[in-house]
Amino acid sequence: MSATFFRVEVHDGAEVFLGNDAARGPWDPGSCHAGPPTALLARACEQAVARADAERSRAGHSSRRLLVRLTVDLARPIPIDGFTITTTVDRAGRTTAATSAVLLDADGEVRVRAFGLHLRPSDDHPFPSADLTTPDFAESQPGGFPIQRTGHGLQGFSSGVEMRYPPGHDRTPGPTSAWMRAIPVLSDEEPSGFQRICALADSGNAIGRNAEPDEVAFVNPDLTVTLHREPDGEWFGTDVISHWQPNGIGLADALLFDHLGPVGRAVQTILLRKQG
Repeated sequence: MSATFFRVEVHDGAEVFLGNDAARGPWDPGSCHAGPPTALLARACEQAVARADAERSRAGHSSRRLLVRLTVDLARPIPIDGFTITTTVDRAGRTTAATSAVLLDADGEVRVRAFGLHLRPSDDHPFPSADLTTPDFAESQPGGFPIQRTGHGLQGFSSGVEMRYPPGHDRTPGPTSAWMRAIPVLSDEEPSGFQRICALADSGNAIGRNAEPDEVAFVNPDLTVTLHREPDGEWFGTDVISHWQPNGIGLADALLFDHLGPVGRAVQTILLRKQG
């Protein structure tokens, strides 16, 4: 297993992210799996708001805000051989903030756009919530990544993750529950819970697929991750169901959880095409 998804170089004051083998997607050897870059986009949005919060703190305002939603528009393939990210704080109120981030290739062309929503948590209160039981990690068993075969035969994303499955679930098609632990995004810093869960969040269309990729291509041009609390630990779980329609459009809907229970949802719009 690789140590990290990316390594970083600095050119003209900008961070350039270069993908390791584990960042590679399953089909194009020169493109990234979308999960690890999504984690970097989350990092960029979190850092931008943290800087804004620090400014407010110096002015006497308390306003630490958490990233709770990230919507990613995967417009074009993400180059594994280097990209940069620029971020803007579009709104910064007392309790909310909005960010936008752009992922650019070496030629300055936009590959991905992302939009973050950040909320300031309040003091703990015993608010009522739904009681939802999630799988027990202790009962899960190790298993392989859902999709083993790639279009290039090179080491890729699956080399950077470990999988475990609850009783009655495995890597075959259909609605599926699974646990995943991913390597860190970068080597020199501890990722946030939001960053850690992004690799799992973008794997829902594979984990909960309704057929194998040699029968049906299922590509997600977007990803929305919404969390109602910070994920805890390194192992995160998902319960995924995919809705595939005859018109070639689908939806992968995933409940996300950790060892304490639900943390949010990940939704991917799916473009479906028959193979062969």
